[in-house]
Amino acid sequence: MDPLEQLLAERACERVILDFVRRLDLGEPSSVAQLFTADGSWEWPDGDRLVEGREALRKYFGSRPADRLSRRLMSNVLVTLTSPDAAISTAYFSTYRVDGYHGGQVTAGPPVQVGHYEDTFRKVDGSWLISTRTLFLPFGGPTRRH
Repeated sequence: MDPLEQLLAERACERVILDFVRRLDLGEPSSVAQLFTADGSWEWPDGDRLVEGREALRKYFGSRPADRLSRRLMSNVLVTLTSPDAAISTAYFSTYRVDGYHGGQVTAGPPVQVGHYEDTFRKVDGSWLISTRTLFLPFGGPTRRH
């Protein structure tokens, strides 16, 4: 693969990773389903959760409480192309979150989650989409109420 094409593909996958958390925190959470392939899945092995298919993903992420305030920080994003139409990635995250939010500034506390995602991507009709996302959460705690 041409180095420029590889760089563009890796960057497209990075944008999907970042768009996922932007949509959860600042957009419409259910819209993250559009970032997955039609048969895409999101799995949290330690939480015993597996959500498969775009409609199930839309419903799952759309069930987020309306009064939840969250911000996710992404780092250490590493995308590796495995073929011209497939890639894998690892990305670290920290999640700050409170429920019961009704506006204004919230006193900061420690993150409620620190972990990483392992993703697979497929290029579908010229767009890079998440095929599988697995969440690993070595640090977690309850979401506090504001």
